[in-house]
Amino acid sequence: MTVYLPIAELSVNIFIILGMGAAVGFLSGMFGVGGGFLITPLLIFYNIPPVVAVATGANQVVASSMSGALSHFRRGTLDVKLGTVLLFGGLAGATVGIWIFALLRSVGQLDLVISLLYVVLLGTVGTLMLLESIRAMRRSASNQPVSLRRPGQHNWVHRLPLKMRFKKSKIYLSVIPVIGLGFGIGILTSVMGVGGGFIMVPAMIYLLRIPTNVVVGTSLFQIIFVTAYTTVVQATTNYSVDIVLAFILMVAGVIGAQYGVRVGQKLRGEQLRALLALLVLAVGARLAVDLVVTPDDVYSVISEGVYR
Repeated sequence: MTVYLPIAELSVNIFIILGMGAAVGFLSGMFGVGGGFLITPLLIFYNIPPVVAVATGANQVVASSMSGALSHFRRGTLDVKLGTVLLFGGLAGATVGIWIFALLRSVGQLDLVISLLYVVLLGTVGTLMLLESIRAMRRSASNQPVSLRRPGQHNWVHRLPLKMRFKKSKIYLSVIPVIGLGFGIGILTSVMGVGGGFIMVPAMIYLLRIPTNVVVGTSLFQIIFVTAYTTVVQATTNYSVDIVLAFILMVAGVIGAQYGVRVGQKLRGEQLRALLALLVLAVGARLAVDLVVTPDDVYSVISEGVYR
């Protein structure tokens, strides 16, 4: 069964799109990531124009993140105060990112930059997460205590001024790195169509020393509003959001996220991080191959930034 996508200007198999949305939603709920780093490459692999894939992928992230965040809120594993501070930085970063997106599109380098950013970021983050997870699992297997946040353990981040107490997370932390992290994630959301959870989650755990049990829900909370803002602005400025594609992905993503949350709570923290690292590396490797392999169609015709 096929459905026509008016903005992408092509017909797609609806069951394949539903499968993509459900799978990404499941992973979103399980790992606490928006899923944009997966859905955007998957759409590109399925021949959706990158301009449409980035903008519409951000829309699907809203739905799956909302579903996952609600589940964490009911379980008491969401720090709303911390998420709100992240959100201030995220909205500012998203505004800057949309301007960069439009600039790259106008000079014809958007597709190349998106692919390169994915390869670099996914390869770096995935490798670091995998190495740390392996070390954590080895310590656990040898009955050594596995702790990401030891009492009294601080780094340079904790010496910055403008500190605020986050009771839910049980930390006393400067808002400067929190807002900075949100700002960086906001730029990535606009340029790459990602929620940014694959960077935010490890950064909150390893850099800010936030307890793992509240990281996932808090990450999803911030992702909801930044990606929603990005989707609206992309639709009104770049006209690149395909509403038909977005609706199909949203329906499947919401359902998948609910099951992902349940499965994620049955796995240990280091196991979740190792699985996420492998997934991130796999997507990055696939994109890297596409950059160096000669395409089947060497030439393509482009009109107003959209493939024909």
